[in-house]
Amino acid sequence: MTEIRRTWRRTGALIAVASAGAFGVGFSAAPALAHTPVWSVTCDQVSVDLTAYSPTKDNTVTITVDGKDLLPTKTFKKEFHDKLGLPAHDKEVTVRLIVKAGDGDQFSRDETKTAPVCEDDTPSPSTTPPSPTPSVSSPAPGPTPSTSAPATPSAEPSTSAPGGGLAETGGSSATPLIAGAAAVVILAGGGIMWAARKRRSAQH
Repeated sequence: MTEIRRTWRRTGALIAVASAGAFGVGFSAAPALAHTPVWSVTCDQVSVDLTAYSPTKDNTVTITVDGKDLLPTKTFKKEFHDKLGLPAHDKEVTVRLIVKAGDGDQFSRDETKTAPVCEDDTPSPSTTPPSPTPSVSSPAPGPTPSTSAPATPSAEPSTSAPGGGLAETGGSSATPLIAGAAAVVILAGGGIMWAARKRRSAQH
């Protein structure tokens, strides 16, 4: 009887140890499927990190901005990581993240965040007009100097004859003598004619 009791006790201890081991294994495995959706929104970007989702089931993720698709529905297994640029906006916009877990709706997420307007880093224009800078006027362009050689003046007619004498002008030193002789001849001829006429008158 004592031996039988000892056997039962050993069997019970083994069952307890096995149960505890199985419970421990199940407890340690649970965090592996502890779905972790992490996402953030800035003025110009959306970052999404989805980890520890089912590696065998189809999980989906969708991101919209003011109702318009930024990331159309996409299927993933186990994990998903992405960074998406936001379109330019001049007022706050609403970003919505929808995650559907394939292994149970209790792990799904439907969350919204607000993206602020990005501050303009461009400095605002100054209202004070800049002082005018005195302009330095360049001298008016003058006439372009001619690069052609100056015309050579025509040589004046020389008044000197070859050999150093005066140039011929149509007369000579003998001209007055000839004129005087001609005058004497004319006068002599006139005298002769007058004498001839006088003789004729006397003869009649």
